[in-house]
Amino acid sequence: MNRARFGVMRSTATSLVIEDLGPWDQHPTVTNDAEGVVHRLHVSGRLSPGVRLFYYDSDGDYSELKHDGAGRFAGFAPAREEEHDAL
Repeated sequence: MNRARFGVMRSTATSLVIEDLGPWDQHPTVTNDAEGVVHRLHVSGRLSPGVRLFYYDSDGDYSELKHDGAGRFAGFAPAREEEHDAL
């Protein structure tokens, strides 16, 4: 199964920031594999309840992947600039 490739840029007790690595002609983007990305991070222990997951997508845009704390993707949300600066 082909999965998104991503790297962890920053990790704190309250947030995790990842970046989409591609190459996108060989792997789906984080956006297109959001369910799989959230699940893999949860299973690995890097994403737990209360931790916000931010990401730089394949275009370099900064957004948030929402999750339910149990490894299930719950949607996308725009990330506010002040959140980005606080990390």
